[in-house]
Amino acid sequence: MQYHHHGYVAHDPLIKDPAGTGIDRQEELPDEMDVLIVGAGPAGIIQAAQLTNFPNIHTRIIDSRPSRLEVGRADGLWARSCETFQAFGFYDRINAEAHRLVDVHFWGPKPDNPAEIMRGVRAEDPPSTVSEFPFIIVNQARVIDYYAEYAERGPAKIKPNYGYEFLSLETDESQEYPVSVKLLDPKGEERTVRAKYVVGCDGSRSKVRACTDIELQRDPSAHAWAVMDVLAESTFPDVRQKCGIQSDKDGSILLIPREGGFLVRYYVSLGNIDDSNRAELRATTWQEAAERANKILAPYTLDVKEVTWYSVYEVRHTVAKKFDDVPVDKVGSQNPRVFIAGDACHTHSAKAGQGMNVSMQDGWNLAWKLGQVLEGRSDASLLATYSAERQQIAEELIAFDKAWSGMMSKRPEELEDPQEIGRFYIDNAEFPNGFATQYPASPIIGESTHQDLAKGFQIGKALQSNLVRRVADTSPRELGHLFEPDGRWRLYAFADQEKTAVRELAEWLETSEDSPVRKFTPEGADINSVFDAKVIYQQPYTELELADVPSFFLPKMGPYQLTDREEVFAADPSADIFDLREIDRGGALVIQRPDMYVAHVLPLTAREEITKFFEQNMLPL
Repeated sequence: MQYHHHGYVAHDPLIKDPAGTGIDRQEELPDEMDVLIVGAGPAGIIQAAQLTNFPNIHTRIIDSRPSRLEVGRADGLWARSCETFQAFGFYDRINAEAHRLVDVHFWGPKPDNPAEIMRGVRAEDPPSTVSEFPFIIVNQARVIDYYAEYAERGPAKIKPNYGYEFLSLETDESQEYPVSVKLLDPKGEERTVRAKYVVGCDGSRSKVRACTDIELQRDPSAHAWAVMDVLAESTFPDVRQKCGIQSDKDGSILLIPREGGFLVRYYVSLGNIDDSNRAELRATTWQEAAERANKILAPYTLDVKEVTWYSVYEVRHTVAKKFDDVPVDKVGSQNPRVFIAGDACHTHSAKAGQGMNVSMQDGWNLAWKLGQVLEGRSDASLLATYSAERQQIAEELIAFDKAWSGMMSKRPEELEDPQEIGRFYIDNAEFPNGFATQYPASPIIGESTHQDLAKGFQIGKALQSNLVRRVADTSPRELGHLFEPDGRWRLYAFADQEKTAVRELAEWLETSEDSPVRKFTPEGADINSVFDAKVIYQQPYTELELADVPSFFLPKMGPYQLTDREEVFAADPSADIFDLREIDRGGALVIQRPDMYVAHVLPLTAREEITKFFEQNMLPL
């Protein structure tokens, strides 16, 4: 985070000065707004956090609860979510209050005594090859709190309006604010507001979804689970480890230690469920669940002292056929006005721990696109890429969850061998951690023609970080951790050995009328206001001088047009990014989207390809 470019900042620099709609922002919900987000859960609140950095866009978020969520039930946060927290600036704080999990342990029947369980496979979770971030346990309410704080501290000063219940909506394209939304306000009085776009983040029974022709695909549930958060004494040795436990005849447990050192969550399988036994299984008490858990854990014991939360649920798999209000026969000819995100789009079992994680990525995928369209940077057709990208991810999520839930529900005799569950988890670690997502070619994802120039930065996937050295102060930095959710595109220029091609690229980007930087940066704005460009040299920092760096990578910024010297990096000999990410020594340009995904890989000599790529998703300002 850079500040002090206009003088000394005496207050917390994370609290940004109000701008645009954040200046004199009224507390009450107005009659008209650009974006109305319905639901302040993870999918909705991350959109508010992103859109606070688009202060000229009037964004409002409402929730039917009377106040903030105090206790949520989701808690498992995978590495991609932690990476996202890092981008929004609160990873260190949330990690400090979290329970961090390092390994996952799988237990199964002893071969010589199947009535008792034994530890089998231990696996690093997540593997270090997947991410430098961990798997952590934090209550959903705290995740929402941090995003809400970011949204309120940002330039648009966005705060949720609580106590508003969504009733219905209608769309009339003849209006400046086409979407008319009926609400019940906190006093129980009906009220109508208008918006340019509405996003339904209002859960699996989404009323916003019900007002569109969005259909759900449903699979019948087949298995029931009891879930309980307990304070308990146990002789089970791995009670503070994430565990998958499979007994010989009594079912299975997924054990998740919670934050704080004492609380533990047990998912206890209750068996297959259908109409003949649904009422009986749904009536299972926590005492009965604890008794079953003791049978599964034998020879170890569980003595429950207090149950802080208990529920019985059925594994349900649903996914919306599309994530916006455009009829199937009008895709490509009509732009969306109403969207859904999070649980409104997809539901599944809790055992893969994906709900909150995937919902946040839904919200972020949409929010920066709304910002870019409403600021006039892109045509409204960009918004169609939200459903196109995220609906496919939801399909893949359901497929993974079915496979994982089915694996956890198998009896030992149905497994190929006792290690099958552990192997499945290890082999598929990239997916639950959030790094298997790979968006296909589109106006915002390039073709893979030049992928070989940077094999470690897969086009369409989240950009993996690597250690580099910042030349100006010689400090080590994780390149990926410098990302901020400010709506800018990133240009990473990995220099050629001779530094000639990168210099010529920099001069073209800065001065040519054909350059996207010149085409799409508003007149009078800082040169890095739309594109944040960084250069990474192959030579160690001791062999580099800032005086020799092209001026494009030393941009002038702020009211005094001071030189930004923090965009120039060198490979660290102890962890050479060129080797580790398989970057061609002839250099490469890696383009990153505003939601951290790699949009394109091109040679440093590219010119027309760079311009054409941005011309298909941006408008001159």
